[in-house]
Amino acid sequence: MDEFKENSQAVQSHVSIMQSVIQRMASNSASCKAWCIILVSAILVIVADKGKPGYVYIALIPTILFLVLDAYYLALEKSFRKSYNGFIEKLHNSSLISSDFYVVSPEGSLLKAFFVSLTSFSIYPFYLTLIVMIWISKKIVI
Repeated sequence: MDEFKENSQAVQSHVSIMQSVIQRMASNSASCKAWCIILVSAILVIVADKGKPGYVYIALIPTILFLVLDAYYLALEKSFRKSYNGFIEKLHNSSLISSDFYVVSPEGSLLKAFFVSLTSFSIYPFYLTLIVMIWISKKIVI
C-alpha cells in the first residue's frame, strides 16, 4: 500500500484541483448576485420609463431564478469543502488510498445542502432586500 505525504505531487495536484473547484463555485455565486442586480435594475428602469407599475413584478422572475442558482452554487461549494476536508483528514490520518485521487466530487446530500444554503447569511438578506426594493419601486412608480 502506498503512503501519501503532504509534499507528494499527487496530493498537491489533487488539493489544487479541489481548491480550484471551490473557488469557481464561490465566483459563480458572486456572479449570480451581480447579474441579478443588473437585470433587475434594467427591468425597473424600463418599467419606470413606461410608467407601468404593474410590470414591476416581472423583476421577481430573475430574482427568484438567481436566488435558486446562487443557493445551488453555495450548496455545491459547501459540499466540495466537505469533500476537501475529508481528503485532508484522510491525509493527516495516513489513510489515503490511490482511488481517493480519481474523482473530485461533492460530499453529502446536495438537496439538504441546497435548503440549508437558502437560509445562509450570504443568500437570504441579499435577495430579500432585492425583493423589498422591487416592492418599494412599485409603490414609487404609481
